[in-house]
Amino acid sequence: MAEISASTVMELRKISGQGMMNCKKALQESSGDIKGAMEILRKKGLATLAKRAGRVTSEGVVLAKNCPDGNVTVMVSLCCETDFVAKSEAFLAAADTLADYAIPCPQFEGIDNLLKVEIDGKKFDEVLNELISQTGEKIEIGDYQKYRVAPTDPTELTCKYIHFNKKLGVMVMIETNDPKVAAAEGLKQAGTEVAMHIAATNPLALDKDGIDPEIIEQEKVIIAEQVKNKPENIIDKIIEGKMRKFFAENCLLQQPFVKDDSKTIAEVIAQAGKEAAGQAKIKQFVRFTVGYRAEY
Repeated sequence: MAEISASTVMELRKISGQGMMNCKKALQESSGDIKGAMEILRKKGLATLAKRAGRVTSEGVVLAKNCPDGNVTVMVSLCCETDFVAKSEAFLAAADTLADYAIPCPQFEGIDNLLKVEIDGKKFDEVLNELISQTGEKIEIGDYQKYRVAPTDPTELTCKYIHFNKKLGVMVMIETNDPKVAAAEGLKQAGTEVAMHIAATNPLALDKDGIDPEIIEQEKVIIAEQVKNKPENIIDKIIEGKMRKFFAENCLLQQPFVKDDSKTIAEVIAQAGKEAAGQAKIKQFVRFTVGYRAEY
């Protein structure tokens, strides 16, 4: 059996819109020939039509859902080519079904993991292919993320926000020092408002340590160019001040809260925890839109 590289599998996946395993099996059967693998997928009724292969899936929806016991929260996006299909009952039903498949998925992220999940003897890639046949468009999972709160020690909580157009979603996980604090309605409200803040401001990271060092260095280079004509003895202080401003604008915990800019996000959550007779802080968040994702 021919050895198939991961890059070849990914190339076929992009062309066909099919799952990794289906693509790998087709390539193995075709001895690594992509055209032959496409023909195999077509014969099996799994491939997206060739005329759709190059199309962009820039429309779609983002959905979030809790499992019945509330310990697991998932967020998914399903993408298609046109706004018309994105608003159709069949597409919206499939997106809701995708969220149902995400809840039992053993992995906490990864599109290919989600495609393999089976409910009542049916994998989601089968659901997806049926929708593709029904709509005549290229349709694919855009993203997937799961947060889980340990049921034996529920000192964490997940808050979520889906924008009204269903094209943007945020999940925030907050950790506390006591289950009673995590269950406090005031903290839940604060967490939801922070999720809405993240949707509006799109922070680069949770804190300074979460920003890619290359981005930091690039910002320093830009600032240095801007102040190169200043006196040498104050250039370092100017750069330092501008970098503090950069971090305050782009790190979630340092950002001024959009509803009350006298407080930072870290202070908003800490205050909500204090009012619940405990401590609270943001552990992580994820924000993605149709076609794009940011996680910290």
